[in-house]
Amino acid sequence: MQKRSGAEMSFADQTQFTPLVVCELAEDTKEEAVEWLLSRIKEKQRNGGAEFQVSRLLPALSQDDKKENPNIFLVGASWQRLLIGAEDLGLIKEFSDGSMRTFTYANREDFKDFQGDGDGFLSMAECQLIIKHELDTLRAKQETYVPGYPKIKLYPGKSIVRRMHSKGILLQIFPLHDKEELKRLSSTWYQQIRMAFQPLDDIRRYFGESLALYFGFLEYFTLAMLPMAIIGIPYYFFDWENYDNYVVFAICNLIWTTVMLEMWKRFGACLAYSWGTLSRKKAFEEPRPGFHGVLGHNPVTGREEPVYPNAKRHLRIYLVSLPFVLLCLYVSLCVMMVYFDAEGWVLGLHDVEPTFWTGLLLFLPSIVYAVVIEIMNRLYRYAAEFLTDWENHRLESTYQNHLTLKVLVFNFLNCFASLFYIAFVMQDMPLLRQSLATLLITSQILNQFLEAFLPFWLQKRRNKRVQRNESQTALGSKLPFEKQVMLEADMSTYLGTFDDYLELFLLFGYVSLFSCVYPIAALLVVLNNVTEIYSDALKICQVFKRPFSEPAANIGVWQLAFESMSIIAVVTNCALIGMSPQVKSYFPESESQLILLVVAVEHVFLVLKFILAFVIPDIPKHIQIKLARVEFESMEALKKKKMLEAPATPIKGQ
Repeated sequence: MQKRSGAEMSFADQTQFTPLVVCELAEDTKEEAVEWLLSRIKEKQRNGGAEFQVSRLLPALSQDDKKENPNIFLVGASWQRLLIGAEDLGLIKEFSDGSMRTFTYANREDFKDFQGDGDGFLSMAECQLIIKHELDTLRAKQETYVPGYPKIKLYPGKSIVRRMHSKGILLQIFPLHDKEELKRLSSTWYQQIRMAFQPLDDIRRYFGESLALYFGFLEYFTLAMLPMAIIGIPYYFFDWENYDNYVVFAICNLIWTTVMLEMWKRFGACLAYSWGTLSRKKAFEEPRPGFHGVLGHNPVTGREEPVYPNAKRHLRIYLVSLPFVLLCLYVSLCVMMVYFDAEGWVLGLHDVEPTFWTGLLLFLPSIVYAVVIEIMNRLYRYAAEFLTDWENHRLESTYQNHLTLKVLVFNFLNCFASLFYIAFVMQDMPLLRQSLATLLITSQILNQFLEAFLPFWLQKRRNKRVQRNESQTALGSKLPFEKQVMLEADMSTYLGTFDDYLELFLLFGYVSLFSCVYPIAALLVVLNNVTEIYSDALKICQVFKRPFSEPAANIGVWQLAFESMSIIAVVTNCALIGMSPQVKSYFPESESQLILLVVAVEHVFLVLKFILAFVIPDIPKHIQIKLARVEFESMEALKKKKMLEAPATPIKGQ
């Protein structure tokens, strides 16, 4: 791979290297800023550059005779540069002895599957992640501002790319699809309906560990739901009107929620170890692109970067964000009470003059309320994102934690408050079953419309657009590769797995909290998840831009969210057991004794849950041994190195 001198390479010369990443600048970007950024990308590493190869995508006339953006660039790198970047990034690969070790360029030939110059050793997703990481860590040296933009200041040691992106000069950076590899993955993943597990290793190799772990968890969650679905089917059909016999099902719920989550930890750890992310040390986290403040020094690295007072951030959180969240929760409760008033009015109308139409009208308040819940959840999500941005968190992980907490609290109350009210205030089991069924089915229909039918429609529109472009004359048509780049640039950006995990969290709540009064809920969730696998795969492959690979060892904060829901499920199911007429019949005259017994049983179940979580190791024993062996060998190698480097001590008397 030869790198040509000069500010840029023409598109015709793109065959000199393999384009991996697309970098799009604003159409009106000043030329001096373009030349400066390209020179920094192509500069040698020892001089503070990224040492990548860059090619400009030649603009062409679009369908309506308008020129495309001329500031679209293709970025690639030599294999040697990518291997050095793999070491800088701390990628873990399989060693020749079968263990997983941090990759080092000096010992590259000792790693399994490394042949020749390393071609094929790294997946395309890993190569693209390396390029993104190196571009993000391109730092300003002596420059005080972006050339051509005196008002856009550059702080020494800060990321150039992130600064230009936050100021709107850099529009987007995204990885390119490999059309052949994507076609192979699609054929084994979602294009054919088959009774088989998902190709998680292929998904991980193409999209990275974070997405592969999501699909792995979705598959595991679906399979783990099958026992509850199988138990619930005969329970539902042969015990429809008897609400007294849900005690056994509630106990099954308690056991299932704990075992399911604990076994997922082990399964997830096995996946993460085989992918090399379980023991990967996280590098020092860079500030978010949107983080702002006065210029100061980082106390850890000593580098200059924006500094924002924690006290000011806490004031924003506790004096603005927290009151706003509480106000939203209050509005949600008011909407719930309006729903109950409408429910009471419809019931009264049906009792006075029962007809076929009033019977149908009984379902209307629940359906409308379910739709309102979905609308409120989505509106609140935008408000939560705005508030979390305004709080100005320095790290992306902190930002995600605060956003997740805001969204989960509101969604939990908005989706489950009415069910708790019906169960423990009204104590109306038939109404609880009806409300749970309506909320669950309506939310699934809305989600499937937004996540299955809408993406399919978008894909159809994109296919028609491709066919129109291919019908152009040979003289005016775009080159196939150029066409691919432009089409991918116009696709929507994938915003991550947040909404997907949130949907699974709510479904898990419906099943674990109240499915004892609606046993078929688990079956509905299983059917929904099967469809979800195919619709999500279609979205990620055909509708959105290819996302950058994200190394991940687990599902992050969502593990804590699911475990918190399982604890709430213990309390809820024990309370439902105590309300069962079967249990109440044993305490006909002493309600206080019944309450004390329920509380005692609840504490026993909680203790057993925590004991079970402690007894079942999060990481299987054989993986713990492998990790310990690698750590021991690393310590021994470090000792030998220090002994060899230490000067010889003269023997006394010689």
